[in-house]
Amino acid sequence: MFMHWRTLWDSLPGTCQVCGAWPSRPVCEACTCRFQDDAPRCTTCATRLPAGTVHCGPCMNRSAPATLRACAAAVDYAYPWDGLIARFKFRQEPGWAGPFAQEMLRNPMADALLSQSDLIAPVPLAPARLAERGYNQAWELVKALRRRRPPGSRPPALADALVRLIEAPAQHRLSREQRLSNLRGVFAAHPMHAARLRGRHVLLVDDVTTTGATLHAAAQALMQAGAGSVSALVFAHTPPR
Repeated sequence: MFMHWRTLWDSLPGTCQVCGAWPSRPVCEACTCRFQDDAPRCTTCATRLPAGTVHCGPCMNRSAPATLRACAAAVDYAYPWDGLIARFKFRQEPGWAGPFAQEMLRNPMADALLSQSDLIAPVPLAPARLAERGYNQAWELVKALRRRRPPGSRPPALADALVRLIEAPAQHRLSREQRLSNLRGVFAAHPMHAARLRGRHVLLVDDVTTTGATLHAAAQALMQAGAGSVSALVFAHTPPR
């Protein structure tokens, strides 16, 4: 019954939050098409690529195996998505998870990752930040993605597959090297779920990735707990400056 009313609520018309058109979905079809991102991306880190390429230079030149088997992103962290993400994360508007999930599923790679995964896990928030915000935006995305999949093709999801052991400083002002150091030892797999993770292909979900440091740290924690492989699906990727 709840799912029926949730679907009905999501289908009600409103005003486009980009151009102001009415009646509309939260982002109208015209704006979705205008700002839709069909550019090729590195299949390992989701960095935007020139046409005809599959991997970015850093991923091709990496000597050690990548922690993430694959990573897919729907859009670049740029207008209008950056402002909408800020509302989603910081202005108590978790309802953006639905439109964002819809945009994520436009990417064929996202559908493939969901089909191949045995388990979906959100990147966890620090307890203090979760208490302040009231919800984990990554978990909201997980739920919205699963709602948009046919009932027989929804991988199980674990809200607390990972936990944060340390409340590290905010990442957004740090370099890649500082981010990696900042996140060392921050994540751990929840001991109650170790058996469910063992040998599984886990799909990590988050709203934004910049250098990939958070995703790699989370993936390392899952692999240390026995996960067979880890991929990632995010809404937005921050372009290199």
